[in-house]
Amino acid sequence: MKILFLCTGNSCRSQMAEGWARQLKDDVIEAYSAGIETHGLNPRAVKVMAEAGVDISGQRSKNVDEVKDVPFDYIVTVCGHANESCPMWLSGKAKVVHVGFDDPPALSNNAKSEDEALGHYRRVRDEIRDFIREMPASLSRG
Repeated sequence: MKILFLCTGNSCRSQMAEGWARQLKDDVIEAYSAGIETHGLNPRAVKVMAEAGVDISGQRSKNVDEVKDVPFDYIVTVCGHANESCPMWLSGKAKVVHVGFDDPPALSNNAKSEDEALGHYRRVRDEIRDFIREMPASLSRG
């Protein structure tokens, strides 16, 4: 099953989802991530994923144009902007499922410490992990 995790900038949430899918569901899911734009790989996302034993440091921020020829079964939008902006040409025969997660970079803007900022990333990381663990059944609930 080919699944694209789509976010605005492909820097954090979609990268985490791709990492978790590769770690937990590699036997049933061929995972990809991309963004409507590219914002680079978020270092805090890399850090909190490494804390959980998932190395996403080799992943890179990709634009949807880079995966346009992949015949996806599902496109999972992980933020509202990506859900609203998902290019129609991208979906093809794929089912688009929206599962919104909070934006750790935005949440951490007013953090008083690095640990407080990382706490936002860890919470969202764990929420994404829980969603991925239930795949593919969770796709019908999205």
